[in-house]
Amino acid sequence: MKGKADTSKKDEGRLRAGGGAGKRKKAAASGKPKRPPSAFFVFMSEFRQEYQAQHPGNKSVAAVSKAAGEKWRAMSEQEKQPYVDQAGQKKQDYEKTKANFEKKESTSSKKAKTDDDDGSKSEVDDEDDEDDE
Repeated sequence: MKGKADTSKKDEGRLRAGGGAGKRKKAAASGKPKRPPSAFFVFMSEFRQEYQAQHPGNKSVAAVSKAAGEKWRAMSEQEKQPYVDQAGQKKQDYEKTKANFEKKESTSSKKAKTDDDDGSKSEVDDEDDEDDE
């Protein structure tokens, strides 16, 4: 009994003392394109469907990943080529989308700066000045 209580307290301390456990990544900009998948991940999306069809009762992500990794390593370069080509096409599409996104972001950030940087007076002060004239 005493041992169980001691271990649970130790486990709780480990969880809280992690330091980085509470840190979160910055939220991605809305509309920012996702990075393109590598050739292996293009292969994985297809392999996952085949594996699930052959093993309908399997719910283990690790088992699917392990089987996919083994198959990928066993494949020749010629067998991998269609996935490499698809990944290359997705990367080109991503680069175009990313360039368009960055162009929009840079113009909107410049516009926001010019809107905010119109002088030292606020809009309320401007309205008061108009009444005085």
